[in-house]
Amino acid sequence: MATEAEILKILAEERNMRKAAERLFLSQPALSQRLQTIEKDWGAQLFIRSQKGLTATPAGEQVIAYAKEMLTKKEEIFETIQSLTTKVNGTLKIACASIVGQNWLPKILKEFVSKYPEAKISLMTGWSSEIVKALYEGEAHVGIVRGQVDWKGEKIHLFRDTLYLVDKEVKTIEDVLKTDRPFIQYKSDSNYYQEIQQWWQQHFASNPRKQILVDQIEICKQMALNGIGYAILPSITLNDHDAIHKIPLTNNEKEFGLTRDTWLIGYESSFELRQVEAFVEVVQDHARCLFDYTK
Repeated sequence: MATEAEILKILAEERNMRKAAERLFLSQPALSQRLQTIEKDWGAQLFIRSQKGLTATPAGEQVIAYAKEMLTKKEEIFETIQSLTTKVNGTLKIACASIVGQNWLPKILKEFVSKYPEAKISLMTGWSSEIVKALYEGEAHVGIVRGQVDWKGEKIHLFRDTLYLVDKEVKTIEDVLKTDRPFIQYKSDSNYYQEIQQWWQQHFASNPRKQILVDQIEICKQMALNGIGYAILPSITLNDHDAIHKIPLTNNEKEFGLTRDTWLIGYESSFELRQVEAFVEVVQDHARCLFDYTK
Protein backbone atom coordinates (compact mmCIF):
# COMPACT_ATOMS: atom_id res chain seq x y z
CA MET A 1 0.00 0.00 0.00
CA ALA A 2 1.25 3.47 -0.92
CA THR A 3 2.47 5.59 1.96
CA GLU A 4 1.21 9.07 2.76
CA ALA A 5 4.40 10.59 1.39
CA GLU A 6 4.14 8.64 -1.89
CA ILE A 7 0.52 9.72 -2.35
CA LEU A 8 1.32 13.40 -1.82
CA LYS A 9 4.36 13.27 -4.12
CA ILE A 10 2.43 11.66 -6.99
CA LEU A 11 -0.58 13.95 -6.55
CA ALA A 12 1.78 16.94 -6.75
CA GLU A 13 3.44 15.54 -9.88
CA GLU A 14 0.28 14.57 -11.76
CA ARG A 15 -2.08 17.32 -10.50
CA ASN A 16 -4.86 15.00 -11.62
CA MET A 17 -6.78 12.48 -9.49
CA ARG A 18 -7.31 9.96 -12.28
CA LYS A 19 -3.67 9.88 -13.40
CA ALA A 20 -2.43 9.77 -9.81
CA ALA A 21 -4.81 6.91 -9.00
CA GLU A 22 -3.50 4.94 -11.99
CA ARG A 23 0.12 5.37 -10.87
CA LEU A 24 -0.77 4.36 -7.32
CA PHE A 25 -2.87 1.36 -8.45
CA LEU A 26 -5.86 2.75 -6.55
CA SER A 27 -9.40 3.60 -7.55
CA GLN A 28 -10.27 7.30 -7.61
CA PRO A 29 -12.72 6.97 -4.69
CA ALA A 30 -10.07 5.15 -2.64
CA LEU A 31 -7.50 7.86 -3.43
CA SER A 32 -9.97 10.60 -2.53
CA GLN A 33 -10.62 8.88 0.79
CA ARG A 34 -6.90 8.57 1.51
CA LEU A 35 -6.40 12.26 0.70
CA GLN A 36 -9.24 13.27 3.01
CA THR A 37 -7.67 11.23 5.82
CA ILE A 38 -4.27 12.83 5.21
CA GLU A 39 -5.76 16.33 5.21
CA LYS A 40 -7.65 15.54 8.42
CA ASP A 41 -4.42 14.36 10.08
CA TRP A 42 -2.66 17.57 9.09
CA GLY A 43 -5.66 19.72 9.98
CA ALA A 44 -5.47 21.63 6.69
CA GLN A 45 -6.62 21.48 3.09
CA LEU A 46 -3.63 20.44 0.98
CA PHE A 47 -5.09 20.62 -2.54
CA ILE A 48 -7.73 22.71 -4.30
CA ARG A 49 -9.74 20.90 -6.96
CA SER A 50 -10.81 22.70 -10.15
CA GLN A 51 -11.52 21.93 -13.80
CA LYS A 52 -7.79 22.36 -14.45
CA GLY A 53 -6.94 19.69 -11.88
CA LEU A 54 -5.29 19.83 -8.48
CA THR A 55 -3.44 22.85 -7.13
CA ALA A 56 -1.47 22.68 -3.90
CA THR A 57 -2.45 25.16 -1.21
CA PRO A 58 0.29 27.03 0.70
CA ALA A 59 -0.09 24.44 3.46
CA GLY A 60 0.01 21.71 0.84
CA GLU A 61 3.26 22.99 -0.59
CA GLN A 62 4.86 22.74 2.83
CA VAL A 63 3.59 19.20 3.46
CA ILE A 64 4.53 18.04 -0.06
CA ALA A 65 8.10 19.33 0.39
CA TYR A 66 8.28 17.46 3.69
CA ALA A 67 6.95 14.28 2.04
CA LYS A 68 9.55 14.45 -0.75
CA GLU A 69 12.30 15.00 1.79
CA MET A 70 11.16 11.96 3.77
CA LEU A 71 11.08 9.76 0.66
CA THR A 72 14.58 10.86 -0.34
CA LYS A 73 15.90 10.21 3.16
CA LYS A 74 14.22 6.80 3.26
CA GLU A 75 15.82 5.84 -0.06
CA GLU A 76 19.26 6.99 1.11
CA ILE A 77 18.97 4.92 4.29
CA PHE A 78 17.72 1.92 2.31
CA GLU A 79 20.69 2.19 -0.06
CA THR A 80 23.08 2.38 2.89
CA ILE A 81 21.54 -0.76 4.41
CA GLN A 82 21.71 -2.57 1.08
CA SER A 83 25.39 -1.65 0.65
CA LEU A 84 26.13 -3.62 3.82
CA THR A 85 25.11 -6.85 2.10
CA THR A 86 26.97 -8.78 -0.60
CA LYS A 87 23.94 -9.05 -2.89
CA VAL A 88 23.18 -6.55 -5.64
CA ASN A 89 19.74 -5.17 -4.93
CA GLY A 90 18.05 -1.84 -4.34
CA THR A 91 16.99 0.53 -7.12
CA LEU A 92 19.35 1.52 -9.92
CA LYS A 93 18.31 4.96 -11.21
CA ILE A 94 19.54 5.62 -14.75
CA ALA A 95 19.17 8.76 -16.84
CA CYS A 96 20.08 8.06 -20.45
CA ALA A 97 20.27 10.01 -23.70
CA SER A 98 17.28 8.91 -25.78
CA ILE A 99 19.33 7.72 -28.76
CA VAL A 100 21.39 5.40 -26.53
CA GLY A 101 18.34 4.29 -24.57
CA GLN A 102 16.64 3.22 -27.77
CA ASN A 103 19.52 1.64 -29.68
CA TRP A 104 22.11 0.35 -27.19
CA LEU A 105 20.89 0.25 -23.61
CA PRO A 106 18.15 -2.45 -23.87
CA LYS A 107 20.61 -5.33 -24.37
CA ILE A 108 22.66 -4.07 -21.41
CA LEU A 109 19.60 -3.93 -19.15
CA LYS A 110 18.62 -7.42 -20.31
CA GLU A 111 21.96 -8.79 -19.10
CA PHE A 112 21.84 -6.72 -15.90
CA VAL A 113 18.39 -7.96 -14.82
CA SER A 114 19.41 -11.50 -15.71
CA LYS A 115 22.52 -11.31 -13.52
CA TYR A 116 20.92 -9.33 -10.69
CA PRO A 117 17.21 -10.22 -10.52
CA GLU A 118 16.80 -8.66 -7.06
CA ALA A 119 17.77 -5.19 -8.31
CA LYS A 120 15.13 -2.74 -9.50
CA ILE A 121 15.58 -0.30 -12.37
CA SER A 122 14.29 3.23 -12.77
CA LEU A 123 14.99 4.66 -16.22
CA MET A 124 14.40 8.10 -17.65
CA THR A 125 15.46 9.25 -21.12
CA GLY A 126 15.91 12.65 -22.69
CA TRP A 127 18.49 14.99 -24.14
CA SER A 128 21.96 15.06 -22.62
CA SER A 129 21.26 18.42 -20.99
CA GLU A 130 18.24 16.87 -19.26
CA ILE A 131 20.39 13.94 -18.08
CA VAL A 132 22.87 16.28 -16.39
CA LYS A 133 19.98 18.13 -14.75
CA ALA A 134 18.58 14.84 -13.41
CA LEU A 135 21.95 14.03 -11.81
CA TYR A 136 22.23 17.48 -10.25
CA GLU A 137 18.75 17.12 -8.76
CA GLY A 138 19.39 13.62 -7.41
CA GLU A 139 16.87 11.92 -9.69
CA ALA A 140 19.46 9.45 -11.03
CA HIS A 141 22.55 7.60 -9.82
CA VAL A 142 24.27 7.55 -13.22
CA GLY A 143 23.77 9.23 -16.55
CA ILE A 144 24.66 8.24 -20.11
CA VAL A 145 25.25 11.34 -22.22
CA ARG A 146 26.39 12.24 -25.72
CA GLY A 147 28.92 14.76 -27.01
CA GLN A 148 30.87 17.34 -25.03
CA VAL A 149 29.37 17.55 -21.56
CA ASP A 150 30.71 19.75 -18.77
CA TRP A 151 30.77 17.40 -15.79
CA LYS A 152 33.08 17.65 -12.76
CA GLY A 153 32.32 14.23 -11.24
CA GLU A 154 33.13 10.70 -12.41
CA LYS A 155 33.23 10.44 -16.22
CA ILE A 156 33.86 7.18 -18.11
CA HIS A 157 34.22 7.09 -21.90
CA LEU A 158 32.09 4.30 -23.38
CA PHE A 159 32.34 4.49 -27.16
CA ARG A 160 32.67 6.77 -30.19
CA ASP A 161 30.53 6.48 -33.28
CA THR A 162 30.81 8.12 -36.69
CA LEU A 163 28.31 10.52 -38.23
CA TYR A 164 27.02 9.56 -41.67
CA LEU A 165 25.04 11.30 -44.35
CA VAL A 166 22.48 8.69 -45.39
CA ASP A 167 20.16 8.62 -48.38
CA LYS A 168 18.57 6.28 -50.90
CA GLU A 169 19.89 8.25 -53.90
CA VAL A 170 22.73 10.56 -52.82
CA LYS A 171 26.02 8.64 -53.07
CA THR A 172 28.62 11.37 -52.42
CA ILE A 173 28.81 14.57 -50.38
CA GLU A 174 29.01 16.58 -53.63
CA ASP A 175 25.64 15.16 -54.77
CA VAL A 176 23.96 17.14 -51.98
CA LEU A 177 24.54 20.33 -53.98
CA LYS A 178 22.72 18.89 -57.00
CA THR A 179 19.69 17.28 -55.37
CA ASP A 180 16.31 18.84 -54.68
CA ARG A 181 15.66 16.22 -52.04
CA PRO A 182 14.99 17.63 -48.54
CA PHE A 183 17.46 17.51 -45.66
CA ILE A 184 15.65 15.73 -42.80
CA GLN A 185 16.77 16.90 -39.36
CA TYR A 186 15.66 15.98 -35.88
CA LYS A 187 15.52 18.09 -32.77
CA SER A 188 18.42 17.47 -30.42
CA ASP A 189 20.50 19.27 -27.83
CA SER A 190 22.25 22.44 -28.99
CA ASN A 191 25.71 20.83 -28.91
CA TYR A 192 24.84 18.29 -31.59
CA TYR A 193 22.99 20.87 -33.69
CA GLN A 194 26.03 23.18 -33.61
CA GLU A 195 28.34 20.38 -34.75
CA ILE A 196 26.15 19.69 -37.78
CA GLN A 197 25.81 23.39 -38.60
CA GLN A 198 29.58 23.90 -38.43
CA TRP A 199 30.18 20.89 -40.67
CA TRP A 200 27.62 22.15 -43.21
CA GLN A 201 29.12 25.64 -43.31
CA GLN A 202 32.61 24.19 -43.86
CA HIS A 203 31.43 22.19 -46.88
CA PHE A 204 28.70 24.29 -48.51
CA ALA A 205 28.24 27.98 -49.23
CA SER A 206 24.45 27.90 -48.90
CA ASN A 207 21.80 26.30 -46.73
CA PRO A 208 19.92 23.14 -47.82
CA ARG A 209 17.33 23.89 -50.49
CA LYS A 210 14.59 22.06 -48.62
CA GLN A 211 14.40 21.01 -45.00
CA ILE A 212 12.12 18.84 -42.88
CA LEU A 213 12.30 18.99 -39.08
CA VAL A 214 11.05 16.09 -36.96
CA ASP A 215 11.02 15.58 -33.20
CA GLN A 216 12.51 12.08 -32.97
CA ILE A 217 15.62 10.51 -34.45
CA GLU A 218 13.82 7.25 -35.25
CA ILE A 219 11.28 9.13 -37.38
CA CYS A 220 14.19 10.87 -39.13
CA LYS A 221 15.82 7.52 -39.86
CA GLN A 222 12.63 5.90 -41.15
CA MET A 223 11.95 8.83 -43.46
CA ALA A 224 15.45 8.49 -44.91
CA LEU A 225 15.09 4.70 -45.26
CA ASN A 226 11.83 5.25 -47.12
CA GLY A 227 13.47 7.58 -49.62
CA ILE A 228 11.87 10.85 -48.54
CA GLY A 229 15.17 12.70 -48.23
CA TYR A 230 18.67 12.61 -46.78
CA ALA A 231 19.71 12.84 -43.15
CA ILE A 232 22.80 12.94 -40.93
CA LEU A 233 22.74 10.08 -38.43
CA PRO A 234 25.23 8.55 -35.96
CA SER A 235 26.38 4.99 -36.59
CA ILE A 236 24.69 3.78 -33.38
CA THR A 237 21.35 4.09 -35.20
CA LEU A 238 22.42 2.27 -38.38
CA ASN A 239 22.57 -1.42 -39.27
CA ASP A 240 24.49 -3.26 -41.97
CA HIS A 241 21.25 -4.46 -43.55
CA ASP A 242 19.83 -0.94 -43.98
CA ALA A 243 19.38 -0.51 -47.74
CA ILE A 244 20.76 3.00 -47.90
CA HIS A 245 23.94 4.84 -48.89
CA LYS A 246 26.11 5.77 -45.88
CA ILE A 247 28.68 8.52 -46.43
CA PRO A 248 30.95 9.25 -43.44
CA LEU A 249 31.27 12.94 -42.61
CA THR A 250 34.85 14.22 -42.61
CA ASN A 251 36.52 17.48 -41.69
CA ASN A 252 38.05 19.19 -44.73
CA GLU A 253 40.98 20.68 -42.83
CA LYS A 254 42.25 17.53 -41.15
CA GLU A 255 40.33 14.83 -43.02
CA PHE A 256 39.25 13.04 -39.85
CA GLY A 257 35.87 11.47 -39.35
CA LEU A 258 33.23 13.52 -37.59
CA THR A 259 32.35 11.52 -34.50
CA ARG A 260 30.16 11.61 -31.41
CA ASP A 261 31.27 10.30 -28.01
CA THR A 262 29.13 8.59 -25.39
CA TRP A 263 29.98 8.93 -21.68
CA LEU A 264 28.86 7.42 -18.40
CA ILE A 265 28.75 10.09 -15.69
CA GLY A 266 27.76 10.38 -12.04
CA TYR A 267 28.87 11.44 -8.58
CA GLU A 268 31.60 9.46 -6.82
CA SER A 269 29.22 8.57 -3.98
CA SER A 270 26.81 6.94 -6.44
CA PHE A 271 29.56 4.83 -8.01
CA GLU A 272 30.15 3.27 -4.57
CA LEU A 273 26.66 1.73 -4.51
CA ARG A 274 26.69 -1.99 -5.30
CA GLN A 275 23.96 -1.81 -7.92
CA VAL A 276 25.82 1.02 -9.68
CA GLU A 277 29.15 -0.86 -9.53
CA ALA A 278 27.47 -3.88 -11.11
CA PHE A 279 25.83 -1.76 -13.81
CA VAL A 280 29.10 -0.01 -14.68
CA GLU A 281 30.78 -3.41 -15.09
CA VAL A 282 28.10 -4.61 -17.51
CA VAL A 283 28.12 -1.32 -19.43
CA GLN A 284 31.90 -1.31 -19.87
CA ASP A 285 31.88 -4.92 -21.00
CA HIS A 286 29.35 -4.09 -23.72
CA ALA A 287 31.30 -0.96 -24.68
CA ARG A 288 34.41 -3.11 -25.21
CA CYS A 289 32.36 -5.42 -27.42
CA LEU A 290 31.88 -2.58 -29.91
CA PHE A 291 35.57 -2.90 -30.73
CA ASP A 292 35.97 -6.65 -30.13
CA TYR A 293 33.83 -8.40 -32.74
CA THR A 294 34.57 -11.84 -31.28
CA LYS A 295 31.99 -11.08 -28.54
